[in-house]
Amino acid sequence: MSGRKRLLPTGTPEERAVLVGVEIHRRRRWQDAFPLEESLAELKRLAETAGLQVVGTLTQKLDRPFPATLIGKGKLEELKALIAATGANVVVFDEELSPRQQRELEEALGEDVKVLDRTALILDIFAQRARTKEGVLQVELAQYIYRLPRLTRAWTHLARQVGGSAGRGGIGGVGLRGPGETQLEVDRREIKRRIAQLRKELAEVRAHRELYRQQRREVPVPVVSLVGYTNAGKSTLLNALTNAQVYADDKLFATLDPTTRRVKLPGGQEILLTDTVGFIQKLPPQLVAAFRATLEEILEANVIIHVVDITHPAVERQVRTVEAVLRQLGAGEKPVVMALNKIDRFSEEALQARRRHFPQGVPISALKGWGLEELLSRVEDVLREQMVPITVHVPYGKDNLVALFHRMGIVEDERYTEHGTLLIGRVPPNIAGQLEAYRVDGAKDERSRIEGV
Repeated sequence: MSGRKRLLPTGTPEERAVLVGVEIHRRRRWQDAFPLEESLAELKRLAETAGLQVVGTLTQKLDRPFPATLIGKGKLEELKALIAATGANVVVFDEELSPRQQRELEEALGEDVKVLDRTALILDIFAQRARTKEGVLQVELAQYIYRLPRLTRAWTHLARQVGGSAGRGGIGGVGLRGPGETQLEVDRREIKRRIAQLRKELAEVRAHRELYRQQRREVPVPVVSLVGYTNAGKSTLLNALTNAQVYADDKLFATLDPTTRRVKLPGGQEILLTDTVGFIQKLPPQLVAAFRATLEEILEANVIIHVVDITHPAVERQVRTVEAVLRQLGAGEKPVVMALNKIDRFSEEALQARRRHFPQGVPISALKGWGLEELLSRVEDVLREQMVPITVHVPYGKDNLVALFHRMGIVEDERYTEHGTLLIGRVPPNIAGQLEAYRVDGAKDERSRIEGV
């Protein structure tokens, strides 16, 4: 229909945006983690990432939001004046708008102004960045879930025509009312049908992932997941450690689709290193739900590497946001190694001052390749704590088991005897079960007896 407005921005050059931030005093602490100025600065980066030109900002502090328009009447008039002065045709709110608020704001600002909220903006960026079939399905599902309760706003032009005709005593409403309502119901049914189809397809993806995980558990290579606030440098780190050649840029949500590569730790043990989508404050619940199949990879991780942009002025709040999302996903108890990234941008004095807040963090520069050996050694230490100490005497001819010990475990000592290979070290519990038949007790005594020393 020609009267509809686009729900999400397309990033065309003529789209000029005004940003609106609201600070609500009576809030739960996790919702108010970022001060208004910092949150708006992040919203500006999101808008620019989506292709919008930001031409103005407006803020208001309230005890509680206004149910109809979020902001007060006086501030709404200020917003109209700012739109007129800047030639803006897009308004982006830092808060998620209810369907009613979005409808009322569009009515107040006019048909030429598109009203978005932070959730719609993030969804648009995800739609631009998704590349794999799974990623496209996930984003589309999140968009439809977001759109369904807001569908009536696409048909407000019909309601206005009906109301105008009725007000003048004309008969135009008779011809317009039925088709409008019918088309709206058709759209609702079609969106619900598409949501059901997308959920079915994603369930198949989830089943495929679970099958893959089950196969992986049978030959359990330890899994290490990279997590972090968006633009912390996860993809750059993955590239530095694995030469994965994943797209990385100084943008929010530069990459969405997960990538997994093998990495060899300093002691020789192999791990699977998986990159995941970046987190952000006020992460839309639709995205968390839609990307659950992908994010569940984090739940499979033996260790999480939390990549932190140590140079960011809001680094502590970003860390708390990531930790909150991990708890939300059920991964809050996973062992974590913190990688303090981008140290190449700091002087030694500035780095030490910032590091005091994260004494356990490993300073690295994924871009320059600094500190990566220490980071992998720290991961190796954490994995060692999860492994079973074991001593085995593997007969010659069972080279596959010796290779398995080397690949999946940590070899602390290895000797060749008349009858086989003596291995002392640590392996995952599942591997210990496969080696049980060749297990010996008392490593020192056994080695002395076998070697005759």
